[in-house]
Amino acid sequence: MTAFARFLGEKVERYIELRHSLGYAFSKQAGTLRAFVRYVERTQIDAPATRTMALDFVLSFGGAANSRTTRHGVLRRFYEYLAVYDAQTESLERRVFPRSRAIPPPRILSESELASLIDACARISPSIPLRGRTMATLIGLLASSGLRSGEVVRLDRSDVDLTNGVLLVRKTKFRKDRLVPVHTTTQAALRHYASERDAAFPTPKDQGFFLSSRGNRLSATGLQNGFAEVRKLSGLDGGKPLRPHDLRHRFAVTRLSFWHQQRADVQALLPLLATYLGHASYSDTAYYLTGSADLLAIAADRAFLDGGAA
Repeated sequence: MTAFARFLGEKVERYIELRHSLGYAFSKQAGTLRAFVRYVERTQIDAPATRTMALDFVLSFGGAANSRTTRHGVLRRFYEYLAVYDAQTESLERRVFPRSRAIPPPRILSESELASLIDACARISPSIPLRGRTMATLIGLLASSGLRSGEVVRLDRSDVDLTNGVLLVRKTKFRKDRLVPVHTTTQAALRHYASERDAAFPTPKDQGFFLSSRGNRLSATGLQNGFAEVRKLSGLDGGKPLRPHDLRHRFAVTRLSFWHQQRADVQALLPLLATYLGHASYSDTAYYLTGSADLLAIAADRAFLDGGAA
């Protein structure tokens, strides 16, 4: 390791400790900075830390434009910290990589499409039945509860109350815990999965509720890979892209559609849905009001019936 790489590595670790002490999770950012140290070590670049060094590192990754913007932003703030210890450190410009504001529109599955997706789970690993059962139960939970995929894979066994049908969701997007009651059918599916899981792995390797085929906690990557396989087997790989997060949109849109059909006061109920979904503000939940053509049609019809249109 070069002297500069060693110096950089020490400052990165101190910077990570500082961010943690301020209450930030800083896990993905820490990964980016440690990857930067490895890049400097591998390429044998010497001091000081320059703009070109940062750009070359960021461009060495593939992925979307927003990912490059995020990595560059992490480096920019670290460079500001590093300049305290090395005055030759160059400052990084804020807008080198413009962030794309385009958000992929969600794909709202019909009941038959969702059923096809869940049915396909049994075919992804016929020789390892638990893998298919894990994906089927997990997809069903995402669709019926609106949880984020990261929240689901982080569930511990102790977080799932199979008796009362309540989930304790920890480490949410806004670092708050919340209780999420589930429907009785979801409760029964979780109980059935737990029974099959425990039969396959009587001695668990960790406390994860959803397990991989190796018996440890299912990772976010494992979920994404399994979902891609199931999506292809179900014939839903064509057309608009389908992501696990779209099931969260589907849950919200389905609930809002139901409330509109029941002629409920949707604006008054939005804060309840926001709390259930773990949103910081119910205005974030209002985004789902434009989630599907069917929901817009229902809302428009109701507006005319209620005299809401001029």
